[in-house]
Amino acid sequence: MTKVVKPDSEWQKQLTREQYHVARKQGTEMAFTGEYWDNHADGLYRCVCCGSPLFDSSTKFESGTGWPSFWAPVAPENVEVKVDSSHGMVREEVVCPNCDAHLGHVFPDGPAPTRRRYCMNSASLKFVEREK
Repeated sequence: MTKVVKPDSEWQKQLTREQYHVARKQGTEMAFTGEYWDNHADGLYRCVCCGSPLFDSSTKFESGTGWPSFWAPVAPENVEVKVDSSHGMVREEVVCPNCDAHLGHVFPDGPAPTRRRYCMNSASLKFVEREK
């Protein structure tokens, strides 16, 4: 897939103010306020910026954090993990490798089989329900 690169002005036209703040400026939404933290429907979570497939609902779990949490991406290459040393701490930032959108962070306290918790922002995701 070709890397999606757009000027900020284009991202601002495409995204809502919150989506732009989170996905393009590495922001975060408040816990328990995002559209998908309590979503239990069957489907696929895609990047809000470029539409790349990121997470399947079959890997979503209740983390109690107030953000959508997954134990694995659709495929390892569908997300990129970078060191984030902002806010006086070191964390692993998760970004879309196709457009560099900030998605959230990954932590080593998730369930089996991966023991990873991909803690994502709803504002960075677009959920597409699977047809029944």
